Amino acid sequence: METRTFGFFTLLLITTLVKAEDPYHFFEWKVTYGTMSPLGIPQQVILINDKFPGPVINCTSNNNIVVNVFNQLDEPFLLTWNGVQQRKNSWVDGTPGTMCPIQPGTNFTYKFQVKDQIGSYYYFPTTALHRAAGGIGIIQIHSRPLIPVPFDNPADEFAVVVGDWFNKGHKSMKSLLDGGKSIGRPDGLHINGKSAQVGSAAEPSWTFEAGKTYRFRFCNAGMRTSVNFRFQGHDMKLVELEGSHVMQNDYMSMDLHTGQCMSVLVTADQPPKDYYLVVSSRFTKQPYTAVATIRYKGSNSPASPELPPSPPGNTAGIAWSINQFRSYRWNLTASAARPNPQGSYHYGQINITRTIKLVNSRNYIDGKLRFAFNGVSHIDPKTPLKLSEYFGVADKEFKYDTIPDEPPPDIEKNVKITPNVLNATYRNFVEIIFENRENTIQTYHLDGYSFFAVAVEPGRWSPEKRKNYNLEDALSRHNVAVFPGCWAAVMLTLDNAGMWSLRSEMWERFYLGQQLYVSVLSPERSLRDEYSLPETTQLCGIVTNLPKPQGYV
Repeated sequence: METRTFGFFTLLLITTLVKAEDPYHFFEWKVTYGTMSPLGIPQQVILINDKFPGPVINCTSNNNIVVNVFNQLDEPFLLTWNGVQQRKNSWVDGTPGTMCPIQPGTNFTYKFQVKDQIGSYYYFPTTALHRAAGGIGIIQIHSRPLIPVPFDNPADEFAVVVGDWFNKGHKSMKSLLDGGKSIGRPDGLHINGKSAQVGSAAEPSWTFEAGKTYRFRFCNAGMRTSVNFRFQGHDMKLVELEGSHVMQNDYMSMDLHTGQCMSVLVTADQPPKDYYLVVSSRFTKQPYTAVATIRYKGSNSPASPELPPSPPGNTAGIAWSINQFRSYRWNLTASAARPNPQGSYHYGQINITRTIKLVNSRNYIDGKLRFAFNGVSHIDPKTPLKLSEYFGVADKEFKYDTIPDEPPPDIEKNVKITPNVLNATYRNFVEIIFENRENTIQTYHLDGYSFFAVAVEPGRWSPEKRKNYNLEDALSRHNVAVFPGCWAAVMLTLDNAGMWSLRSEMWERFYLGQQLYVSVLSPERSLRDEYSLPETTQLCGIVTNLPKPQGYV
């Protein structure tokens, strides 16, 4: 054993360097099957440390997160961190295009930094149909202590995972999709893994003290269904949506589409008794509702069976939801993760260098159901795209730009099933148009970035529609809903090098091809722009035994 003597100044320097690094949070997660009854019927679910929803990651902007995941399932498993931008670090983004899955009986340690972010996000599994079985939890990123937040600290905050639920079980659902069939309609909704109904005996989920204000962080981590949530007898104030502080308006109910997260404040200003949180489905032929109980401290009076009304449905409901989207405004004077105000970034004054118009479609190929963007239905190759690219063997696994920037004249014909990778230019400012010609709502998400959702309108997009864009205070976010017969426009700077998933958050559509990857490579190949392949990265496919390329410098 070698011993060394350090001088005082050397020790001081070492101490200073250690203190200078942002704080770490360490987690050890055991992923297992268990039995729960989200809709009252016992079934197999995926638990993390024996819980569904899984543990909350509670952290502060710029913290380092280290999660050691032990896969005790009988199938390969991956987690992604929905909304966490993974700056320069798509290596741990947790999608099939960036990582080899964690094999059964093994473990892998994710290490990432929540760099320059605040807000409400969630993690979930991207392998197979595991998302339908659980393995989901909330990520809460707080502002650093010296950065002001545009509302008073709440008395407490609560993480709420909502979404649809299927009684079929994730393996049966995967078999349906593999056989070219749809998973069909859900069987109900859950609130944090439970689905109580009005009048049923249930312990309160949350306790209020009169006069205090509470923060609820909601994430819709379901498979396909938009929901609306509302509090019996209480209004709510929207304060944060997918990492942006918003202009604070009061709402009686909120639509929350698949993959979206938001924070609301609720003040306990009503007579002490029990009240319901109500979650109901949107735009579904069969309505679903679930409730959870809020109890005022010291009260034993039951909640009223009369629930607050849901918003209108059908065409009127779409107009209602679009108007609610338009009511969201970026708080230009509030600081977010950095001390400078959000509005100091003038996205509306940047010239667009590329427009990508994506049209979704539902197709049958050889009698089997597929979904596509611009006539291309993605399929994962044996080797994660990012690894093939880094090792210089991409040409053996996929071709870039099989998808055009404009949809072909007839997207119903000649759909290709192939890895779908869009080659993008580092630091370009791009405009992405999502055009939905189907009769069902769509929601889309982009990993690695937030974008400005500048417009949602009915009809079809054309360049003259840009005059209707909100170029002042559109929200910076990572998910956008596109209503039937409508289009949505988002704008962003491609300043995060990596391989990033752009996908439908309706998981049946994702699994059957309605997704692509955006490859953003820095010409410098520098650590300033992207981290080198981590030493702990698991290798698979054609790169398993290849020598590792020289890292970035």
